[in-house]
Amino acid sequence: MKLKINKYVTLALLVVLSASCSDNFLEEKKNYGSVDDSFYESQERANWYINNVYFDYYSAFKSPGQSLVGSFTDTYSKMTEEIGGIQPLINPNLTYVNAADASGYYGGKLEDKINNVPYNRIRDCNSFIRDIDVKGANLDKTFRDQAKGQLYYLRAVQYFDLMRVYGGVPIVTEVQTPSTEDEAIKLPRATVAEVVEQIVKDLDMAASLLPPNWIAAEYGRVTKGAALAVKSRVLLTYASPLFNKNWDGSNERWDAALKAGLEAETALTAAGYGLYGNSAKDWQNMFALGSNAFCSEAITTQLLSALNTNLGVNNSWEKAIRLVSQGGTGAMEAPKEMIDLFPTDKGERPTAANGYDPFLFFLKRDPRFYRTFAFSGVKWDYKENAKPVVWAYRWEDKDKKLYFSDSNNEPSPAIVRKMTDVTASNTSNFQYSGNDILEYRYAELLLNIAECYAALGQTNNTIAYLSRIRKRVGIDAANNYGIGTLVDKYAAIEAVLYERRVELAYEGKRYWDVQRWMLYDNTGLPGTTAGTVAKLGLTPINGTQRTGNYLQFKNITQTAADPLTTARASISVDIDAAKATFEAQLNTLATFYTNNFVLAAPPTPMDQVNNVAVKIKFNPNYYIQGLQNTVLAQNPWLKQTIGWKDASGGEGDYNYQQ
Repeated sequence: MKLKINKYVTLALLVVLSASCSDNFLEEKKNYGSVDDSFYESQERANWYINNVYFDYYSAFKSPGQSLVGSFTDTYSKMTEEIGGIQPLINPNLTYVNAADASGYYGGKLEDKINNVPYNRIRDCNSFIRDIDVKGANLDKTFRDQAKGQLYYLRAVQYFDLMRVYGGVPIVTEVQTPSTEDEAIKLPRATVAEVVEQIVKDLDMAASLLPPNWIAAEYGRVTKGAALAVKSRVLLTYASPLFNKNWDGSNERWDAALKAGLEAETALTAAGYGLYGNSAKDWQNMFALGSNAFCSEAITTQLLSALNTNLGVNNSWEKAIRLVSQGGTGAMEAPKEMIDLFPTDKGERPTAANGYDPFLFFLKRDPRFYRTFAFSGVKWDYKENAKPVVWAYRWEDKDKKLYFSDSNNEPSPAIVRKMTDVTASNTSNFQYSGNDILEYRYAELLLNIAECYAALGQTNNTIAYLSRIRKRVGIDAANNYGIGTLVDKYAAIEAVLYERRVELAYEGKRYWDVQRWMLYDNTGLPGTTAGTVAKLGLTPINGTQRTGNYLQFKNITQTAADPLTTARASISVDIDAAKATFEAQLNTLATFYTNNFVLAAPPTPMDQVNNVAVKIKFNPNYYIQGLQNTVLAQNPWLKQTIGWKDASGGEGDYNYQQ
């Protein structure tokens, strides 16, 4: 059997694999034996193996809101304030406690075929790590070290995603042959502490073997800095309340996470990484540099292709969020909760006391607001139409029939535009976007460090790191860039979580912040941490609802004709214009809105079940998933997670905080 791996793109890698890897590669994997020794005959063939592992991990990663290596789903992003639409785990009409309803990410029963599931990916890492120095002893030592470094990194990130979903899982670092009789492979669920220890060990090993940078032809492969940065992400998660009952009483884990973050910052800075640019325009443009160009802010990157053949893996984000009038599939409407989130132009929270008007929401906002959202009256380019103005409003005729401007039926006055390419082509409806996904940005690392300082009560250092994020996009330095004075560590933590919501919006990060801080409600499972929402002065997400508002022409029309065709022709807000010009354009737009529009009442609920509005309800046992029936049946020695029933209906007793 021939295995032909076509040209594809992976996180940390853009490679071409047009030749056959090994005649019996698939057959060997199918039988769970070691891959044939020919992979270790040359660097080229060893790279085939490595590239195939990358492919299994990241070929499905096509949109920034997706997460979990191997599967890459955007379900988690849809359970936050960022996007409307009820998902099963936040549906108040559903309750999941049985093993049959638990997450299937772990993988099912091993079968006589290749399954791209976590422990098969781990197995591929284990096999290469075991064999490269023995069977590939003839290969250059530097090559072997860097090859192993990549596999140690990949094994670590797979265990991290298993940890985020299930807490503790069996730790397998050797190649095993599936057996129902071999007691040696009946590994129990490790504690979360043991899983973290293994992940950190792998990442430290990866960092010791990987280069600070690769040559240009290998740009995108994971680096030393990437390994250290992921270590920071892992230890920050481990220090957070979900896994740390003593998060508010002990500094040990926060100290470790801070140390890891600072170490990563030092290594990455020395290697030429850092915040990209010094303006909001630079902040926008770094997401679409094109041609898989190096980005100093991209610690790990999913390099994608604009090819319109099966040889390319395209970015699906552009097509999904462009308006119908631009050739997209219908846009991503911003919930009111996101529109009202971003700071003012002074960096302050948008409140009535600070002059914020939810109707004229676009006035005097954080520079990132205009690069994250588009709205009626603002320009949003694409290749075939430079500087087109967005219009998405509706009107009603005398017969109460509704019409939509430019066929854009959008139940929100703002739509997401972040991470799009103003030079993208709609020739094929943006199907073949090659925008890279910046999976881990330097800004996130700075926010990780800021959070550790906050949890340690070092509020001045917290402000210093948050200020770097805000200074880069042009917020004025007054009043600590609008952050103000942080009175205690709780206020500091809340400030960091707020900044993460703004800076990392729509990048697939919000759910994991909500999860590790347990922000859906102020309660927890028996024996686990609770009360973080109250301590941080937040409102629980449970009981809230993502809402939209149609922008509607305020008068009844006599015909179906667009009543604003002539009046709107003179309206054009260019976010790239000089500051004074831009502000004048916004003020003109505000007058146009006031004269012509209202927000349709009542608000449009974005969360509905069978056309009935509902409110978010996420149960505490969902924070850490149970194991499915198939997993428990195949591995009866594994304990079920607390809050979930096992295969026999008994209560799970695996506590992920112990």
